[in-house]
Amino acid sequence: MDTPPLDLLPGTLDLLVLRTLVPGPLHGWGIGQRIEQVSGVFRVKIGSLYPALQRLEQAGLITASWQASENNRRARYYKLTRRGQARLEREQDDWQRAAAGIARVLETR
Repeated sequence: MDTPPLDLLPGTLDLLVLRTLVPGPLHGWGIGQRIEQVSGVFRVKIGSLYPALQRLEQAGLITASWQASENNRRARYYKLTRRGQARLEREQDDWQRAAAGIARVLETR
C-alpha cells in the first residue's frame, strides 16, 4: 500500500529550501520537485514555496536572477548566499539536536 505524501512540518520549509540550493541554483518549481524527490515523503505546496522564497530573499539568505530554464523558458533561479549557508549550518545543527531528542522520547518505554 502506498502511503500518501506528508505536508511539511511547520518551520521546516526554509531549512529544506536552503539545503536544496547547496549544490547550485535552481528555479522555484525545481526546488519543490527536488525536496519531494529527495525526501520521498514530503509534498511542497506552491502556495507555501513562493512566499518562502520571497522571505528568504528579503532576509538575504538567497539571491534570485532571471535565466532560461532547461525548456528555454524564462524562470527565476535562486542561489544560496554566504549568509544563507551560515544560517543553514546553524539550523541543521538545531534540527539534528531536536530530532535526536524526539527520537529518544519516542523510544522510551
